Amino acid sequence: MSDAYDYFREHAIAALRKARALPPGRTKQKQRTVARVYHLLSREAALAPNIHHLDDFRTARQLERQIGR
Repeated sequence: MSDAYDYFREHAIAALRKARALPPGRTKQKQRTVARVYHLLSREAALAPNIHHLDDFRTARQLERQIGR
């Protein structure tokens, strides 16, 4: 396992837990989408870790911050 894989996986788990705690609605759907993005990033990082995933990760983090507002 790589560090990037573990890092993305932890964010995916945290995002999914946050989505489960939200009431049904648009915000919950958006948070689940963020969790899916983190999960896909972790799967890609497990195969071939590289720095190209950082831009995708930053975009997902930005979206997650917007959902929290």
